Amino acid sequence: MLGKLIPVFLALAGLGIGIGGGLFLRPPPEQTAPEEGNDAPDLAEDAEPEVPPEYVKLNNQFVVPVMDKGRVISLVILSLSLEISPGLSQDVYAREPKLRDAFLQVLFDHANAGGFQGSFTDGSNLIFLRKALLETAQKVLGETVRDILISDIARQDS
Repeated sequence: MLGKLIPVFLALAGLGIGIGGGLFLRPPPEQTAPEEGNDAPDLAEDAEPEVPPEYVKLNNQFVVPVMDKGRVISLVILSLSLEISPGLSQDVYAREPKLRDAFLQVLFDHANAGGFQGSFTDGSNLIFLRKALLETAQKVLGETVRDILISDIARQDS
């Protein structure tokens, strides 16, 4: 008879341990906004509202030749967008020729270093390229530029 009760006791003990673990590990309850007349400070009023960034898509694609032994072996075509501080898109468009020239130099250097050969869309490879493009954009436009987005990238082998 004791042999039949042991599985029941084990099941009840497991259930109790599971409930206790669930209660112990549950996330803390969310705090609700204070009601009017409550003396608790309103944190939402103290913090500045976060302003979403603007995105500026550069008008034309970038075409970068990939060379090997003095011969073009493929073309890489990219579309870039810039994440900028709000209200400054006209500044980007006013300086776009200078920005495109600087970006092309970075892209050519990346191609000459072998960045567009093999698995050119590898995450670490694109992070390196984005970082170089961001540094260049910030040299041209200052802290206006927050990030670079590669919206399209394709390689056409010849």
